[in-house]
Amino acid sequence: MNEFLKDRRSLSKAITLIESSLVKDQEKASELIEKIMPNTGDSLRIGISGVPGVGKSTFIESLGMYLINKRHKVAVLAVDPSSPIHGGSILGDKTRMEKLSSQDNAYIRPSPTKGTLGGVGKKTREIILLCEAAGYDIILIETVGVGQSEIEVHSMSDFFLMLMLPGAGDELQGIKKGILEIVDAIAVNKAEDDNQTQAKVACQHYQNALHILEHKPHWTPPVLSCSALKSIGIEDIWNKIKEFEKITKDNGEFKNKRLKNNQFWFEQIVNHKMITDIKSLPEWENLRTDVLSGIITPQLASLKLFDALYSKKGKK
Repeated sequence: MNEFLKDRRSLSKAITLIESSLVKDQEKASELIEKIMPNTGDSLRIGISGVPGVGKSTFIESLGMYLINKRHKVAVLAVDPSSPIHGGSILGDKTRMEKLSSQDNAYIRPSPTKGTLGGVGKKTREIILLCEAAGYDIILIETVGVGQSEIEVHSMSDFFLMLMLPGAGDELQGIKKGILEIVDAIAVNKAEDDNQTQAKVACQHYQNALHILEHKPHWTPPVLSCSALKSIGIEDIWNKIKEFEKITKDNGEFKNKRLKNNQFWFEQIVNHKMITDIKSLPEWENLRTDVLSGIITPQLASLKLFDALYSKKGKK
């Protein structure tokens, strides 16, 4: 553990620095990430997504409490949707996870998406590294579930869990094939009381759907039921996660996925830098106005922008 991240307050200040958009803070943030890198990578990163109303926060609190009782240190990165009008976010996960947030070995950090695609914050990957350097060995990444979010969280996690509700029917029709192809497990939540029969039916439907898709040769995603509210089935889910971790570490897939995730992250950084540079050009606003007015086509405007960018780079 890095000494300057020894308490939650220090970790929070470091994350605030990472999330800052100020140029001077970004330079300090890059230095910080380089400094902590030797102390990162030893956690298990678990991505969690789910349909609206599935009870992600309740599930994460139940799983988090179970893990803390097993002597783990748990960090929860709960991403909140930013308002497209005002830019603010609800940031209410700490109030929804009161029991977990009061634990000394738990750290909950709500982060706004700030308009980024994918339902995860722009700096989530850096925050994962900070949490690892601070000694958290389990990182739970909750997404807002906006369609693209499942692909995004899969690119930064070791294990991807999808939460579903009892009563598969229409829900199964609404799940994209691509999402089912990347899940490592499905958990049907709220499987208590009168929902138990529906939960069993839903599990069977999802299992049937998964069987017709291609998955990793060493792993067929299981479908389990649970009640996060009553902490039923949480241990079974954790055991499956640990089984997956062991198999993938033994066959080298765990390390390979981490390397692929880093490649994906690298490409995202480059893309973001490119967009930032383009938007800093004086031609940007003029061409945007011309496109809006119908004076120029989007295709021609984009070509002019890139010409201006490369011309600027060539003069340096």
